[in-house]
Amino acid sequence: MRTESLEFLRQLLQTPSVSGYEGPVQEIVRRWAREYAEEVRTDLHGNVIAVLNPRGSPRIMLAGHCDQIGLQVRYIDDDGYLWFGTVGGFDPMVLLGQRVTVWTTKGPIPGVIARKPPHVLEEKERKEIKIDQLWIDIGAKDKEEAQSLVQIGDPVTYELGMRLLRNDLVCSPGLDDKMGTFVVMEALRLLSQRRCEGALFAVSTVQEEVGLRGAQTSTFGIEPQVGIAVDVTFATDYPGMEKKKHGDIRLYGGPVITRGPNINPKVFELLVETARRKEIPHQIDASPRPTGTDANAMQVSRSGVATGLVSVPNRYMHSPVEYVALPDLEHTAQLLAEFVVAVKADTDFTP
Repeated sequence: MRTESLEFLRQLLQTPSVSGYEGPVQEIVRRWAREYAEEVRTDLHGNVIAVLNPRGSPRIMLAGHCDQIGLQVRYIDDDGYLWFGTVGGFDPMVLLGQRVTVWTTKGPIPGVIARKPPHVLEEKERKEIKIDQLWIDIGAKDKEEAQSLVQIGDPVTYELGMRLLRNDLVCSPGLDDKMGTFVVMEALRLLSQRRCEGALFAVSTVQEEVGLRGAQTSTFGIEPQVGIAVDVTFATDYPGMEKKKHGDIRLYGGPVITRGPNINPKVFELLVETARRKEIPHQIDASPRPTGTDANAMQVSRSGVATGLVSVPNRYMHSPVEYVALPDLEHTAQLLAEFVVAVKADTDFTP
């Protein structure tokens, strides 16, 4: 991966973007997009929309959501401990013992999530972990000190940062789905050097983790004829993942092109045809119901959008140690760019 693109990915991953608090990461997206787009705007919901060839036809929307799961401070007790609620889906087991950061108006405050040591746990406590039994310790001596630093409603993330591992693997919290934002904006960069007939709208959407909300509003505002959502999907190449249930999806296998009722069949066919023609490695996934991605909201906007879903294999989703492979990111951005070039003004996506 080119150095500049890898640094962009690093900046995205080390910047907080809990659903509803995406402002800091969207500023990074705007800075990147301004170099390659003819127009960059932010709507009232917080979606960042970068446009190429705005008068082209058809209107094509690429969407990756920039928000990540997180926590939110809800109560500060007399001893200065922070009690929290979850923003998005969490496994309480994964939260236990994590280093976290509270993102306050005065700056980041480090803390840890903890509970009693195993020596003094009751038998029932050993078998079950509940969110409301966990707290954040920021080292405050009492409530007054904690309140001088933290406000009710402040967002909390796992300790952020990108780790490069062997064999071009990347490990980081928030790859779901800042990686999607990265891919969409990398496709924008590639397309800025190409000629395409369609008008491209590359969108970093917000609040996907709490109901696909940014995709709903941005799709309604853009009114595209064609839309592709970019997200992560479950890799099944590690112990415990059942291929009979989730398919055979592997890191390094390339972008995963979804097929099912959430997907326009002509968009699916053109994605696969483009991948084959350009010799881009790819995988096929079957989704027998509406997907839990921005594609779901895009498809049913206004009078309907010809929608596709292209995903990157992800190990350990919704944990602080999510894994993706850099070649998969590059191949996904390449596929999106080639798809946009392949779409002509007279391309018919009617099923």
